Amino acid sequence: MVAAAGPPRPYKLPESVLVVIHTPALEVLLIRRTGGEGHWQSVTGSKDALDEPFAEAARREVAEETGIDTQAPGCLLTDWALENVYDIWPQWLHRYAPGVVRNRERVFGLRVPAATPVVLSPREHDAYEWLPWQQAADRCFSASNAEACLLLPRFLHLG
Repeated sequence: MVAAAGPPRPYKLPESVLVVIHTPALEVLLIRRTGGEGHWQSVTGSKDALDEPFAEAARREVAEETGIDTQAPGCLLTDWALENVYDIWPQWLHRYAPGVVRNRERVFGLRVPAATPVVLSPREHDAYEWLPWQQAADRCFSASNAEACLLLPRFLHLG
């Protein structure tokens, strides 16, 4: 007997969020992707629907990937009003509809209290580290993520 295949997986939307999670002391949370690449990054993820607000996608992705509640006491999610547009890596193009080759990424910051517990989604990430913002920028595999870490001090007034 052959198991029935599930419904086809929907294509990812080429609109995503990047959330730089940090403490008041500017320590940045980086998480390492599973799958052997060993890429360190901030929280990222695509919107679930075209009409999903970027802020809602940011809250959802933070909760899914780190277990952090963006609305918990001491937490403050801020929209930095920055967007990056970049080419989707060739090895990930199959996740998007045919002909989609670029992604639009909205950048957010999330201030959290020091010692905020992190619970990773094991299918996506296998380690995390809190690093000073400059060291976090050096560790990021993505140029837009590194740049966001370096911009962090400029966006503290939003909090």
